[in-house]
Amino acid sequence: MDYLEKVLEKLKEWAQKLIETLLGPQAEPEPELIPIPVNDSHRRR
Repeated sequence: MDYLEKVLEKLKEWAQKLIETLLGPQAEPEPELIPIPVNDSHRRR
């Protein structure tokens, strides 16, 4: 049974590589921007 799991895992890896080769790598979600507080007290004067 362990042998079959290893074979299936290899097939998944090969399929993933084939898909990436044909379609490009998987799209990664863009990271969320973190708001940075800005001290505008010197600009308001």
